[in-house]
Amino acid sequence: MTFNLKDFPAGQVEQYGIEAQHPDEFIAHLVDLNQSKVCEAAEEHRKSLRNPTKTIEDYLDTLLRQGLPLTAMLLRSICY
Repeated sequence: MTFNLKDFPAGQVEQYGIEAQHPDEFIAHLVDLNQSKVCEAAEEHRKSLRNPTKTIEDYLDTLLRQGLPLTAMLLRSICY
């Protein structure tokens, strides 16, 4: 999992039996596997942020700013 996909082209990493994935894609796959666990983990993470604390909207906005638009959309639709 990496934001830096350009340095891990499929043709180079396949020889090792791995696939480079953007974090947004990785989290989307986790949602497909177990929505409730992802929601639980996201909420636990949000609540652990204390300096400053984050509302649900703040948390989702932070995910957007960090380059995770699909994750923010999925969490909004299935968790919040």
